[in-house]
Amino acid sequence: MSDDQEPTGPTTQTRRVLLAGAGAVGAAVVLAACGGDDTGGGATGPTSGGPAVPSTGDAGGGDRQGAQSLATTTDIPLGGGKVLAAEGVVITQPSPGEFKGFDPICTHQGCPVSNVDGGTINCTCHFSKFSIEDGSVKAGPATKPLPAKPVKVVGDQISFA
Repeated sequence: MSDDQEPTGPTTQTRRVLLAGAGAVGAAVVLAACGGDDTGGGATGPTSGGPAVPSTGDAGGGDRQGAQSLATTTDIPLGGGKVLAAEGVVITQPSPGEFKGFDPICTHQGCPVSNVDGGTINCTCHFSKFSIEDGSVKAGPATKPLPAKPVKVVGDQISFA
């Protein structure tokens, strides 16, 4: 039997036709996954790797902003920070007693950032790095900074402002 056989009925398909169809579907999926406009606007999850993290202003909690402690000041290392994915924020401490909050979604293609190390907030999907001081891009492919999320400190408790 060869791949060039003519169909004998209305529902008979050759192996070549089936493989071509499967290849077309696969190519469409790959192209859709690689698309993006580098805005990261409203992305709710990664385009590759990592868990989905909401990027809404309220971290999915409605009235939670300002009402709940996110971390204590001792949880956030000086010159570093911590990704709080469930709360929808990255908190950094660029200088003693100064705490900053940023959106945890990379502005390149919507992946969640993964860690804070070496003075930068890092996205391991495509290796973008952002400043712990102001969220500005330190290394691409991202071209836009991480949006700030205002935080406040009351005593030793850090919460949304």
